[in-house]
Amino acid sequence: MKPMKILLLALLINHTTAAATPDSAWTLEKCISYALNNNIQVRKAGVTIHISEANAVQARSSRYPSVNAGVNQNYSWNNQQVTITSGNLVGYAGTNISVNSNFVVFNGFKINGQVKQSKVNLEAVKYDAETTKESITLNILNAYLQVLYAEEQVKNSRKQVELTEQQLELSSERLNLGASSRSDYLQVKSQLASEKQTLATAESTLAMDRITLIQLMELPADTALIVYHPSLEPLSLLSYHPRADSVYQLALAIKPQVKSAAFNKESARLNVKIVKADYYPSLSLSAGLGMNFAASGQTQASFDDQINPTVGVSLNIPIYQNYKVKSNVNIAKLNTSNAELDEANIRNQLRKSIEQGAQDVVSSCREYESGLEQYNAAYESYLVADEKFRQGLISSVDFLVQKTNLIVAEGTLLQSKYKLIFSRKILDFYSGIPITI
Repeated sequence: MKPMKILLLALLINHTTAAATPDSAWTLEKCISYALNNNIQVRKAGVTIHISEANAVQARSSRYPSVNAGVNQNYSWNNQQVTITSGNLVGYAGTNISVNSNFVVFNGFKINGQVKQSKVNLEAVKYDAETTKESITLNILNAYLQVLYAEEQVKNSRKQVELTEQQLELSSERLNLGASSRSDYLQVKSQLASEKQTLATAESTLAMDRITLIQLMELPADTALIVYHPSLEPLSLLSYHPRADSVYQLALAIKPQVKSAAFNKESARLNVKIVKADYYPSLSLSAGLGMNFAASGQTQASFDDQINPTVGVSLNIPIYQNYKVKSNVNIAKLNTSNAELDEANIRNQLRKSIEQGAQDVVSSCREYESGLEQYNAAYESYLVADEKFRQGLISSVDFLVQKTNLIVAEGTLLQSKYKLIFSRKILDFYSGIPITI
């Protein structure tokens, strides 16, 4: 690359780079960290994990006996005959206190299956939460780069307006001296109005992009968000192009959506075994203790002279259940097939995304290289035209053509720069490399 081109590229890259990070500025890492701590979807995913943990505890507790205590109070009245013509209404009060326990000895290994399924479901939910976090991270990355891009667009537009204002003053002086026509002056004035409109549009776009980033982070809309401008060097991204198949193999081993799909498939398979357990007999044991206390209006209160223990065995043998169990088994098998298809689809979508991302990197590199070459050529042509315009050797129309070419080339290069950075960060994301700039 020629020394002149290297200088021009350095000026372009460092045009909006801050010398140091202000304390109030938001880096990409700070934005991502804040969003992951405050985003509602991420917080809901955390609540879902706690629910799954509670379900797992409940499933494990099904292995233990249940114990219940009860108190039953009864009142009754009888009309006792005292004489032939009269009687007394006598009240009775009875209290029964009992403690009962029930324990499932065998139910076709349904409890074991439910315990295993609850553990699998918990792991799936945890990976779902990680998938949500990754989705938020990518959204923050995209919004953050959009703000950087919009701010550079605003600064470039302001610079163009300032230059055109200087050129308009020069055209006004030349018009007063009779060195140029009023038509040339009006051409420059029209160009200034157009560039001011472009600046207004760029400022509006920047405001909307800031709001998007603020909303993703769950910040108040009136937050004065100052985004830190890191040193972005696209040239360092042109030399390395990861292979799509290598990135895909890495992604299969680390991406949470793949792991979640595998656990969901395992949960569906366990559910088949759980519903099949209803084909088998179930055996349970029960035991209890009871004590009675009775009193009447005519006698003193008295307890039974002993506590009454009870022990029982219950065996339930399914014979005919209107095809209910068979239907449940068929549905569970179909859900397993769906889970397998879901897993295959997630793997397939992941492969397509990585292949598309790898191609985006290649295309972005080519676009940036051609954009850089176009910008350098347009800039050199603009410098020559600017000198000739100041000397009165060309008209404003010819000069503005060169300036318009420079503005277009600058916008194209700026867009290709951020497209290249984003596409490379996407591949880093799939490779398990932390998102940072």
